[in-house]
Amino acid sequence: MMTNLFSVFDPMSSIFFLSLNWLSALLGLFITPFLFWVMPSRWSTTWSFISFTLHKEFKLLLGPSALGVSIIFVSLFSLILYNNFLGLLPYVFTSSSHMAFTLSLAFPLWLAFMVFGWYNNTQHMFSHLVPQGTPSLLMPFMVLIETISNIIRPGTLAIRLAANMIAGHLLLTLLGNTGSLVSISILSLLIFAQILLLTLEAAVAIIQSYVFAVLATLYASEVN
Repeated sequence: MMTNLFSVFDPMSSIFFLSLNWLSALLGLFITPFLFWVMPSRWSTTWSFISFTLHKEFKLLLGPSALGVSIIFVSLFSLILYNNFLGLLPYVFTSSSHMAFTLSLAFPLWLAFMVFGWYNNTQHMFSHLVPQGTPSLLMPFMVLIETISNIIRPGTLAIRLAANMIAGHLLLTLLGNTGSLVSISILSLLIFAQILLLTLEAAVAIIQSYVFAVLATLYASEVN
């Protein structure tokens, strides 16, 4: 029984008082390996086409010097995507709606970019702090603004993904809880609205995965 609106996002499970709900993030590991040893199917061909298209796009953003780095961001897109879609299934915990999950993806990537950039391309990183054509009087303020915007990047990446995933789930939960309190005629409209929202959530799951991967790619391209 749901004690409050946010209990559906509670990562704690009642089984041995362990956070077993986080195991939902591993469900993709039981699905993905089949693509590598079963005979080619329409699904595997489609996913290969999507991965190859994303690889070409990320490689274009990263530039010619990034050899196989784009594969990392294609894998990141795949990880977030199947976690987002798993959260749309009934009784499956949505790990991507928690900051613990999203920040664990965003912060190590950002930290790796910063360490690599400042260690190998120090002058290039300094040039990003002052945009070209900035008046001398505004340079200290621009350095401060650019530094702050750089520091909050992992937070904005994590919050964007978690907030978009949790907002739609909350709306679906709110509408679903009112089903037992309305008449049959209104219930049919409610079910139709739920189907539309579920379709919208499926689109959001794809879009947010793509946005997260593209922004991470753009942040990586700035340190080259």
